[in-house]
Amino acid sequence: MAARGYALHIGLNSVDPAHYGGWPGDLAACEADAEDMQHIGASQGFESVRLLTKDATRAKVRAAIENAAATLKAGDIFLLTYSGHGGQVPDIDDAEPDGLDETWCLYDGQLLDDELGALWCKFPADARIFVLSDSCHSGTATRAFLALASHEGTRALVAPDSATTGTPPRPRALPMDVALRTYRQNRAFYDKLQGGPTADEAAKETRATVRLISGCQDNQVSLDGAFNGLFTGTLLRVWKEGAFKGPYADFHKDIVQRMPPTQTPNHSVIGVPSAAFDAQRPFTV
Repeated sequence: MAARGYALHIGLNSVDPAHYGGWPGDLAACEADAEDMQHIGASQGFESVRLLTKDATRAKVRAAIENAAATLKAGDIFLLTYSGHGGQVPDIDDAEPDGLDETWCLYDGQLLDDELGALWCKFPADARIFVLSDSCHSGTATRAFLALASHEGTRALVAPDSATTGTPPRPRALPMDVALRTYRQNRAFYDKLQGGPTADEAAKETRATVRLISGCQDNQVSLDGAFNGLFTGTLLRVWKEGAFKGPYADFHKDIVQRMPPTQTPNHSVIGVPSAAFDAQRPFTV
């Protein structure tokens, strides 16, 4: 039986200020990123769901991932792309070296990395999961570095295409003052979410193979842009409407070579190792 591909594409150009301490989190190109990633997925035979801004709620995102886990079989693939702000909450389980859990900033609340780890455990053995995250993952950053999450701190982090507009791109990172307000305003909610397995514990229990190519390293920020995020726009140029033919490692390497030193995409795999998955061309169903 032929393998099946299911995809979820998430893009948020803003968040609900009611949850994020009055902060709207405006960005320009995240919805465009999700649309472009859906185009790639469709061209490769993926069935897809797209959730943009107000539709990208915690409930809808979790439900879509759980539906994929319940539907897919061994050998099938789940493609998950996220474009939006990355955030943080204090790690009350004391499982993170830096004392922080990384998050995706969905419209009505953050989705914790611990939650994603627990969701991977629901997928069947030998399933493939490919995650692309064009967001800030600064869980190991120092407090001084996280000052770059404010708009005033981004002038040294200028994407190549911003030179013509004269406007520095925004980082896709939840500013520290907003992260503090958001957590304190919703402390009971976020503390309760950390009751399950940690990301490391979930990785050991995951029977699928989970591959991540992220927009930057933990101590960097991912930049927004006029038409796409810097990472997504670079990925699209490397993919070149399907002209790219190499495996995942070469795909990641070619993206990194086109990125500035201030933003270096990461490539990692958790769960069950799969040499066959490693050798495949990206987005292969």
